Amino acid sequence: MEAFAALLDRLVVTPQRNGKLQLIADYCAAAPDPDRGYAIAAITRDLDIPSVKPAMLRALVTERVDPVLFELSYNYVGDLAETISLVWPGTRGANRTPPLSEVVENLQAASRQDAPTLVAHYLDTLAPNERWALIKLATGGLRIGVSARLAKTALAKFGKVDVTEIEELWHGLAPPYEDLFAWLDGEAEKPVSAALAPFRPVMLAHPIDEEKDLAGIDPDIFAAEWKWDGIRVQAVSEGDGDVRTRRLYSRTGEDIGAAFPDILASMEFEASIDGELLVFDPEADNFSVRPFGDLQQRLNRKTVSKKLLESHPAFIRAYDVLTLDGEDLRALSFMERRARLEQFIEDVKPERFDLSPLVDFDDIDALTAARAAPPSDAVEGLMLKRKAAPYVPGRPKGEWWKWKRDPFLIDAVMMYAQRGHGKRSSFYSDYTFGVWRDDEIVPVGKAYFGFTDEELKRLDKFVRDNTVDRFGPVRQVAFGDGEGLVLEVAFEGLNRSTRHKSGVAMRFPRIHRIRWDKPAAEADRLETLEAMLPAK
Repeated sequence: MEAFAALLDRLVVTPQRNGKLQLIADYCAAAPDPDRGYAIAAITRDLDIPSVKPAMLRALVTERVDPVLFELSYNYVGDLAETISLVWPGTRGANRTPPLSEVVENLQAASRQDAPTLVAHYLDTLAPNERWALIKLATGGLRIGVSARLAKTALAKFGKVDVTEIEELWHGLAPPYEDLFAWLDGEAEKPVSAALAPFRPVMLAHPIDEEKDLAGIDPDIFAAEWKWDGIRVQAVSEGDGDVRTRRLYSRTGEDIGAAFPDILASMEFEASIDGELLVFDPEADNFSVRPFGDLQQRLNRKTVSKKLLESHPAFIRAYDVLTLDGEDLRALSFMERRARLEQFIEDVKPERFDLSPLVDFDDIDALTAARAAPPSDAVEGLMLKRKAAPYVPGRPKGEWWKWKRDPFLIDAVMMYAQRGHGKRSSFYSDYTFGVWRDDEIVPVGKAYFGFTDEELKRLDKFVRDNTVDRFGPVRQVAFGDGEGLVLEVAFEGLNRSTRHKSGVAMRFPRIHRIRWDKPAAEADRLETLEAMLPAK
């Protein structure tokens, strides 16, 4: 546990990507099996310990610590794991620090009834930073600035292999990944993927620089298509009949198929399709795309009700085909793959799939006009793809560009603030903001990024100096006609919402500027946002 806790401590305070990669690679070189495998599984969120839940931890700590003192400490610190690790009254003495693998395997084997006693024993045994690591490990709450792909990239760095090799193996592996590490150590052959329908690392686009890159978009060289406002997915189906394996992956390789059984049921084909996951109107004659907020109702679910399947049916708007009938097409040009995709959609006619149309253009002026007047409110811009480009994992420069529509901007007033997580747990960094409706300010969104570290310090001080009420971990700041802080907020789109008092919900809001100079009375009104809403 000591080495794992030290790794997490270093990752939290290391902002540089290369620094994080080196820390993980060095840990993998020094840690034994199976500790290093369990550590990677914790970082990639592939470790499941069902017997430990936050509610159990809260009950456990209030048996050892005065409940009022704990709540005061928790409200101040803002992070459950950090609070418990600091206030827990255990003493180490001559206690032995257990290895990470022992902790994981014992917790995984523990029942809900036995887990509290076991966790209390470990909290007594471990030092404060190790307690924090234990709680984060057990609850899956690691926020250390490391994505699953970054962890796999670190493994590739450690083993001196291409990260795409690891990504294509990943869904056939299970913690603690001893076969994988044997290969990376050079002591065994590369594992054979045990997974049918594996994930293929996706090809990504660069944001286009209108001044530098747009002039090079020649219609003889580039194809254009709409950028739809859903989530990028990969639908993979392999096998025959009853043994067919169907998987739906996010762009990072997470299997999200459990939330979309309607998509999986329609995958009666042998192919790997790259496209956009969207929700359509069940009362329309064709795939009429619904707002992103409707798609959110289907995301991050382990199961989905029959009612939701009927009211929010999903489909995939296909962009590309990576494999077809056992043939890997990724080395072909985009236009060759496009022709194969068009033929596939026409021949197979999969029930929950359609084809993303290409956008005809003769010059940049025509492309600019198309971007300014898309055929649907569900379009967030254009994708520009080199016709000769093969499908290359990662983000190759100059092959694919994304040209998003200009973001919407409004001036809103800060209403509430809450502490962040990880290295931000001591700062009020999550802000709820609102606009004027008649003579009151109503909330319209929440944002937690878009500002520098120096700006965060000023925002945190403003919250502390202007707090007028508290609701658990949330602080209400002063806001109204004569007081309040105006935030210029950028967002990608707007939907109607019955869950918000204002009746609107923002898509990807972020702080664009902090208007220290602007009085709250001059912030925008709800009517301004309502005018941006798509037509019913």
